[in-house]
Amino acid sequence: MRFTHPYLLLTLAMIFFSGNFIVGKAFADDVPPFTLAWARFFIGTLVLLPLCYKTIIRNRQLWLDKWLPLTAIAFFGVFLFNVALYVSVHYTTTINASIVDALTPAVAAVLGYFFLKERLTAIQSGGVILSFCGILLLLSGGSLAVIRSLSFNIGDLIMLAGIICWAIYSILIKLYGDDYPVIAGLVMTFIIGVLMLSPFVAYEWRHGLPFTFGLATSAAFLYVGIFPSALALLFWYRGVAAIGPSKASIFFNLVPVFTTVLAIALLGESAGWFQLFGGLIVLTGVYLSTIQPKTDKAPDRSKA
Repeated sequence: MRFTHPYLLLTLAMIFFSGNFIVGKAFADDVPPFTLAWARFFIGTLVLLPLCYKTIIRNRQLWLDKWLPLTAIAFFGVFLFNVALYVSVHYTTTINASIVDALTPAVAAVLGYFFLKERLTAIQSGGVILSFCGILLLLSGGSLAVIRSLSFNIGDLIMLAGIICWAIYSILIKLYGDDYPVIAGLVMTFIIGVLMLSPFVAYEWRHGLPFTFGLATSAAFLYVGIFPSALALLFWYRGVAAIGPSKASIFFNLVPVFTTVLAIALLGESAGWFQLFGGLIVLTGVYLSTIQPKTDKAPDRSKA
């Protein structure tokens, strides 16, 4: 069935993830970041809950016994990363944010080396170094003066902090992910993330509704809740089951490509030479850094 081919499902998942950057940027001045993140995972929970509510009820004791790792996973992967993403696009372009985001596997490889004692091959080490060189070019805008003065774009730095949070999330998934049912565990992290975000949403709403609730805003909420949060993750898991995590993770290199095309077409952004060249360097380095022996398990990058 050509409509359920794993390569097609994974490509669609990457398009949906890319659209998350576009929506975040398009509504950066209208919808506060905590509110957008909250809406994303609240709607995502409603969409996925019918698929796993029986599993969630059946595993009540599991959630109670192993609440701490689950809470940590939600804190870094749902709460911190997504807030960083939506805040960063307020200050930088979606193209920059998506290229910085592409650095995640390289950061995960470095953290895995220090905290999980995972060995890095020479090719992986070279890929990590190459990726960071590409990010340095991106952050500096191709200017040596910026590097000397360390006056980087605050949005790029926030996104960089966000991918460190996601890399920590990936390590936690590797350590504890097998303890939980896949979809049910994912929804539980959504629910915990929504609870974490709620006090901050209440603060954003302290003077009343902080945005105009119209057709465009409703469509944005529905998009981030349904496509990058629910469908993309379902497609991702289906693709991983079919071709394996190592091959599937390579598809994340498409996110900056799709995001760049969408940002130019829909937001009128332009890509400078340093973004194109820096992005190429990053993607090349990321590809090298994710080359693993077939027996190794690739880091989970099923985000949003």
